[in-house]
Amino acid sequence: MKEVFMYTDGACSGNPGPGGYACILQYKGITKILRGGEEETTNNRMELTAVVVGLEALLEPCRVKITSDSKYVVDAIEKGWLDSWKLNGWRKADKKPVLNQELWRRLEDMLRIHEVTFEWIKGHAGHEFNEKCDKIAVEESVLRGGTQK
Repeated sequence: MKEVFMYTDGACSGNPGPGGYACILQYKGITKILRGGEEETTNNRMELTAVVVGLEALLEPCRVKITSDSKYVVDAIEKGWLDSWKLNGWRKADKKPVLNQELWRRLEDMLRIHEVTFEWIKGHAGHEFNEKCDKIAVEESVLRGGTQK
């Protein structure tokens, strides 16, 4: 099984507001950058989109290590929130509907295909690929009317 390293970040100018995401995929010295955004979105949505788009870009089942500064994404998986939301009819502990449900469902599909591990890192702390992803995500946000951080 191929081993892929994925680095992701999302950005939003305002919350909600114009946003962008970036994903860097690495496999055997080959790097692929995926990027995009939405004109009216949230930071959490962009963080999650980066992960989903990255996993969906893989053409076969892979072992993937995802490095992200998003507690929203990492904790949802590592702390079992995603499983709880499904069991509770896509409702959170406070009984409110889970936001970004369609993206969580897409991620859930990808987690069935790929062997995924998550590593949370502190954002803006000098991690080379997190910094690159942040720069690209902000650029995508600006393209959609956002302002530079």
